[in-house]
Amino acid sequence: MKSPQYGHPIHAEVATGTGPCRLCLQTFQVGTDERLLFTYQPFTDPAALPAPGPVFIHRARCERYDGHALPDALRSLPLAVEGYGDHGALVVQRRVGALPFEVVLERTFESSEVRYAHLRNAEAGCFIARIDVG
Repeated sequence: MKSPQYGHPIHAEVATGTGPCRLCLQTFQVGTDERLLFTYQPFTDPAALPAPGPVFIHRARCERYDGHALPDALRSLPLAVEGYGDHGALVVQRRVGALPFEVVLERTFESSEVRYAHLRNAEAGCFIARIDVG
């Protein structure tokens, strides 16, 4: 029960918010689902500035999301898309709101500098997923 990257203790609790789960990308059932909270560093490039932050996963076993579209469960959450360039340099940051997620993502990748994107909860800042072009 330790953070896989930092060794900090993992906190277990009954969900007080919807999440989502960083593994299956489904939201939590408040007051019912048990979840684990730990610190996660989404950058693997050693030249990138560290950006560790909180993520939640279901305490019960769930399956990793391997789809190619935004899960419907995430569409009602406040989302932000961050486009990153070489060495983890932030190029663009956009909130999903008035425009659909797909339009925001497409506009993020319009910049030739953007190599990949991070999807985050726009309220809490929690990392949700990395999005690669391909």
